[in-house]
Amino acid sequence: MPEHLDLNLLRVFDALLQDGSVTAAAERLHLSIPATSRALGRLRRAMDDPILVRAGRGMAPTPFALRTAPRVRSLLDEASALISADREVTVAELKRTFTIRINDGVAATLATAAVEATAAAAPGVTLRFVAEGSESIEALRDGSIDLDIGVGDATAPDIRTAVLYRERLVGIARADSPLGRHRRPTLTQLCRHPHVSASRRGRARGPLDDALDAEGLQRHVAAVVPTFAVAALLVASSRYVGLIPQRLAEQYGRALGVRWFPIPAALPELQVRLFWHVRLDADPAQRWLRDTIRDALR
Repeated sequence: MPEHLDLNLLRVFDALLQDGSVTAAAERLHLSIPATSRALGRLRRAMDDPILVRAGRGMAPTPFALRTAPRVRSLLDEASALISADREVTVAELKRTFTIRINDGVAATLATAAVEATAAAAPGVTLRFVAEGSESIEALRDGSIDLDIGVGDATAPDIRTAVLYRERLVGIARADSPLGRHRRPTLTQLCRHPHVSASRRGRARGPLDDALDAEGLQRHVAAVVPTFAVAALLVASSRYVGLIPQRLAEQYGRALGVRWFPIPAALPELQVRLFWHVRLDADPAQRWLRDTIRDALR
């Protein structure tokens, strides 16, 4: 007969995958080491997989365990939300890690405010920021990430979204360059200098090129880099001009020795949004986190 798999065993599985050690998992769960070892044996029988195997002096999760871990984490979060949906969370006593997917342009200006606001109210909370990848909503569904912060719209009925703030792209150039000395350079002046384009997908063309086409102008994109942060660093050490979010330019421009200026064209406004799965809509801890991040940016 297959081993019965209950919620307590799933908690042991989650702790083992987080700590990679029977001893550390036992300490996290306030169990004895023998009890945790027996639970691992039950998990192995129930899942028909070793879960953790010896790797040198430590233990490493199997491919099956790595694939299963996000789903188990999601189930545990749902169980926690079910139990605590109608209760207030004691923020000061909260001990939880929230995984947030975010792009570098937003992270550079949001992370500090979010971490400081969170730590001030809940010192036991850890914010784990991970870089954008495929932007798949499956990561929200399976619990791999708790929040997604970026530009875009919700594309599925089980994904909730809220506008965090509105952003626009501005031009940057070295403060000591001819272009950097202009407070409001024209489109023609912009086109006299080589550009660096920030695109995770490697695209050289963007909304600015449409505006330039309308004026019969064309820019030369000399480099395409994957992030706004790299674009800012490249501009700071070269004669290039680039486009980055205004908040990023305001916060780091002076330190980098670059000056930002408005682009004299109707570039689309960017809406930076929060995305989360509907199963966490009523979770008091996640609701507190969403409110804290929004308040930190006001």
